[in-house]
Amino acid sequence: MSGFVFGCLTPHGSQIIEELSTSSPRLMEKTRQSMEELGKRMANEQPETIVVLTPHGLRIDGQFSITDSEHMYGELEDDGAIVRMDRRIDRELARQIAGVAKEREVPVAQVNYATAEGPLSCLQMDWGVLVPLHFMPEVPIVVITPSRTLSFADQIRMGEALAAAVTASGKRVGLIASCDWAHAHDEKGPYGYHQDAATLDAEVVQLLEENRLEAMADFDLDFIENAKPDGIWQTLILAGAMPADTRRVEVLSYEVPTYFGLLCAAVHAS
Repeated sequence: MSGFVFGCLTPHGSQIIEELSTSSPRLMEKTRQSMEELGKRMANEQPETIVVLTPHGLRIDGQFSITDSEHMYGELEDDGAIVRMDRRIDRELARQIAGVAKEREVPVAQVNYATAEGPLSCLQMDWGVLVPLHFMPEVPIVVITPSRTLSFADQIRMGEALAAAVTASGKRVGLIASCDWAHAHDEKGPYGYHQDAATLDAEVVQLLEENRLEAMADFDLDFIENAKPDGIWQTLILAGAMPADTRRVEVLSYEVPTYFGLLCAAVHAS
């Protein structure tokens, strides 16, 4: 059984944060309300640590990266405002996760910067971490970034190793899969338009509602490339960490206010 007390799938568009959307506060209002609800549910479970799975962190070809610095710091600027965040890393849990993964021959790298410890031991926090954490309780974190050169089966194996380490730690731990979905909804967007964007997002919502997260591993690679989601890898890690028979998924909202899909879902440990 998973050791996670609560999990969620969250988007990470900057304008979800109210301070970064002053000129268009209603643009992502539906998602913002869902994020506030997810934050309340996470806080109710009183996690000691939150593990964040992000597609935008330190990406290492052929390895999952696991934060092993003293802390992370990030800044996010949009709409004439800046949001800053500093979070301490739960290095004990990060090293336990890496140890279990290595024992199971899951390729991982523990990453740090500048000094082995102390205030200069600091990694950059990406928006895939900062945005969801803006709504969450302020506790230590561990950040994991998947490698897209590893198989979908490897993502699930990483999740299984993650769950084993969390269970062995005895800690109350929350899990965030930071995911934006198809990025090809608008021809004026940076990735253009493709009809597969709406199709993929609709299938993702259905799989979540049916508690069949693992089935995303069956998506055709051309289908994924056309739609351009960045959430499949993190979702499969979460699926491995919180298996179907130990989780209950509740989709709170889905919207496409710009060129990419935003989805919020709670994953309750059952």
